[in-house]
Amino acid sequence: MYERKIPKPLDCGVGIMMEIIGGKWKPCLIFNIHNGIRRPGELQKMNPAASRRVLTQQLNELEEHGVVRRVVYATVPPKVEYYLTDFGNTLVPVIVNMERWGLQHMDKVLDLMAAKKESRVVDKQPY
Repeated sequence: MYERKIPKPLDCGVGIMMEIIGGKWKPCLIFNIHNGIRRPGELQKMNPAASRRVLTQQLNELEEHGVVRRVVYATVPPKVEYYLTDFGNTLVPVIVNMERWGLQHMDKVLDLMAAKKESRVVDKQPY
């Protein structure tokens, strides 16, 4: 795992939570694995904007934190699947609430983002 020059603040609950799920794709990976998507290729299809390298890196970090368990099957070609650990399952209510909140506020956030984008276009026009 990458070692930071400036240590992360791990003296509060939010800092601990961000250490575990802080990453662009980690909450999505936990959510997908909880919903039965276990193979790296399937996880890639569910998160097409993420590179395979980044997904693998974030899965490795989740494994190091004890959130997921990586199972390699002795087949040719090798088959890999990811499962949530008991510790990882304790994060499911948090991730489900994040999903619920995001869906509940999606329209408002998308409207605000569109308005901000439009204001940038207006600001850049010559006078």
